[in-house]
Amino acid sequence: MIPGALDIVAIGDAIVDVIATAEDSFLQAHGLTKGSMQLLTPEQADALYAAMGPAREISGGSAANSMAGVAALGLNAGFIGQVADDQLGDIFAHDMKSLGVRFETPPIGYGPPTGRCLIIVTPDAQRTMNTCPGASHELTPQRLDEQMIRSASITFLEGYLWGPERPRHAMLRAAQMAHEAERTVAFTLSESLCIPGRKEGVLGMIEGGMIDVLFANEDEALLLAGAGDLDSAIAKLSPLVSTLIVTRGPAGALGMEAGRRVEVPAAHVEKVVDTTGAGDLFAAGFLAARCRARPLQRCLEAGSQAAAEVISHFGARPEANLKDLVRL
Repeated sequence: MIPGALDIVAIGDAIVDVIATAEDSFLQAHGLTKGSMQLLTPEQADALYAAMGPAREISGGSAANSMAGVAALGLNAGFIGQVADDQLGDIFAHDMKSLGVRFETPPIGYGPPTGRCLIIVTPDAQRTMNTCPGASHELTPQRLDEQMIRSASITFLEGYLWGPERPRHAMLRAAQMAHEAERTVAFTLSESLCIPGRKEGVLGMIEGGMIDVLFANEDEALLLAGAGDLDSAIAKLSPLVSTLIVTRGPAGALGMEAGRRVEVPAAHVEKVVDTTGAGDLFAAGFLAARCRARPLQRCLEAGSQAAAEVISHFGARPEANLKDLVRL
């Protein structure tokens, strides 16, 4: 056992979420597409923030949310991501450490501020995300913690970092480090991957054998595969990875592994309040169960149970005791 070994280390956006509720008319007035994610400049973020109603702030970022879930499930989690030397950067670092997630990436004292995501939640619980990545896209291969990556059973990479050149190179280097140490590499797709010019690069990475476990929602799987239906997408993508996971919202989730397809229904939720973080916590539950060597069906069920908890309240991090809800 490597000293300080981790179950899972994630590399992703270090973002502080700013969450507010609004009517559909607010989205229309500001030209926002419900349920989408768009990137903002700092100036655009300032303008939208000024127009939003009362908001709550909590550290976010897709893979960071996943690690919060992994830690809540009792596993040893780490996170690598770039913040700036500012107030939001301090908040992010404090939040991660308070949750028991190992976070040691030094802040930068130059360039853009710590990233933020302005999230508008409409009455139907849909979330519309407006992200100003800021310092998170300044992550470079030189700032990776090699010991953390080589010690972790799973290295989890966030697709939102694929676009910018510096963090893309950092993720590719992290995958190489993990495979050199005979560890598993997992990758989650993001809406930003599905714009022209990026799909080919992601497929190239996957076809090159750099990814062992691939997470996608149904729309992302169709877009990445260039397929017109889910079965066709699965037929194209599943041979490229050891494990393919496709989440389908209320329709549940499915996994493909060694030619075997397993499907599970969505876990029951009394009332859906905010879908922010559903995919992030699904990944947390799935990967935590995988670290405990559970079979594919149980991993999918754990993911669904963790996702159900996070969509029952505002915010993308668990509030209930996940250990009681998700029996690994």
